[in-house]
Amino acid sequence: MTEEMLLKLAQAVVDGNPEVAEKMVSEALVQGVDPLICLNKGLTVGIARVGELFAIGDYYLPDLIAGAMAMKAALSVLEPALVKAGRERKVLGRVVLGTVKGDQHDIGKTLVGIMLTANGFLVTDIGVDKPVADFVSAAKDTNATLVGASALLTTTMLQQQHIVQEFEKAGLRPKVKVIVGGAPVTKSWAEKINADGFAEDAVAAVALAKMLLGHQT
Repeated sequence: MTEEMLLKLAQAVVDGNPEVAEKMVSEALVQGVDPLICLNKGLTVGIARVGELFAIGDYYLPDLIAGAMAMKAALSVLEPALVKAGRERKVLGRVVLGTVKGDQHDIGKTLVGIMLTANGFLVTDIGVDKPVADFVSAAKDTNATLVGASALLTTTMLQQQHIVQEFEKAGLRPKVKVIVGGAPVTKSWAEKINADGFAEDAVAAVALAKMLLGHQT
C-alpha cells in the first residue's frame, strides 16, 4: 500500500494537482508512512519528473508552475510532520533570491524559489526592487552559499554587476556563489560581470545550483 501511495503522491505533483498532493500526504501520514519517505520517494520523484518533462519540451511553463505549486502544497503538510518526527530534511544549500533595484517582476524569481525548495535547498526570498545592500545583508544573516539576482529589464541588468562587485568587496566570494537570470540576461552577460552562472529557467537554476554547490550527480 505504501508503494502505491508514493506513486500516487508523485503523480499528483506531475499532474500539478495541489489538492490531491496535499490529501495524499495527509493520508500517508495517518497511515504511519515515514514523512521522510513521503518526501524522498514521493514528492521528490514527482518534481524531478516535472523537470524532466519541461526540459524535453513535453511540459511548458504553466505545467512547471502547476507541478511546483503541488509540491509546495504537499510540503506545507509534510514539513511540520518532519519536525515532529525529529527527521531532518537534507538541505543542499542556503539560497538568497531577489529581484534587483528598479525591477518589480516577481513570477520567475518565485518559481525558481519554489523549485529550489522542492529540490532540497533552503531559500530566503527577499522580494522585488531590492538594493545591492539587501542581497549582501541577507546572505550574511542566513549564512547563504548561493545568491540569485533576477532582472527582467535591460535597464536594471547593471544592478546584477553591482551585486557581484559588492560581494567581492565584502570578502564573501568565492564562498558565496552569485547567479543571475531574467529575460534579457545571457550567459555572455554573466561571464562579463564575473557572475558564477546563468540560468534561463527554473529547471536550469536547480541544475546550476546543484553543480555550483557540489551536488551534481
